[in-house]
Amino acid sequence: MDSIHVNSVLPSFFSASGVSDSEIWGREVCFRKGEYHLISAVSGVGKSSLLSYIFGERDDYTGDIIFDEQPLNTMRSTELSKIRQQKIGFVFQGLRLFSELTAFENIALKNRLSSYKTNDEIVRMLESAGLAEKCNEKAARLSFGQQQRVAIIRALCQPFDFLLMDEPFSHLDDDNIKIMSSMVLEELKSREAGLVLCSLGDEYPFVYCRKWKL
Repeated sequence: MDSIHVNSVLPSFFSASGVSDSEIWGREVCFRKGEYHLISAVSGVGKSSLLSYIFGERDDYTGDIIFDEQPLNTMRSTELSKIRQQKIGFVFQGLRLFSELTAFENIALKNRLSSYKTNDEIVRMLESAGLAEKCNEKAARLSFGQQQRVAIIRALCQPFDFLLMDEPFSHLDDDNIKIMSSMVLEELKSREAGLVLCSLGDEYPFVYCRKWKL
């Protein structure tokens, strides 16, 4: 996938007059593979909604989202599932880890869909993230910051052309932000993938081609 077009998209819970100063809602925006985009906004203006629309999880909006030349709303569920498995990685704000599974099991479960990484590679990524002693710890027993690192690694353990990240480093200190952003950047570069990162205003250590106000 080379591009994601967000054309005149407006959440159903917003009126056009209420988002007149947005650079995305109600406008024509294109995210291209290999480009890094930062979307900054305060809480409650739809950062998570936008990423959920792109991921095809929600459709409570007007306008069009187009992958290359194909509108999202014309895709069959099987097509969309394939895109989620092979074209779009996602770090959810709520993380969505399975609390009863270990850190390693949460990642391996996702990785099993594509076998993109080996088990040894997953362990090395956990070690690089400072989680060597937490590999076999259940997610429910991890701190939120530790869970965030697991969720980031999980998203990197699949093929993707675009990586969506929803406030991915919000509970990490500066040292861990540096470690995890370097890991993300290495994966983005190796795949020539695009990044769409939403935050409350933090820019994080990426070189963006465009910064947007939502």
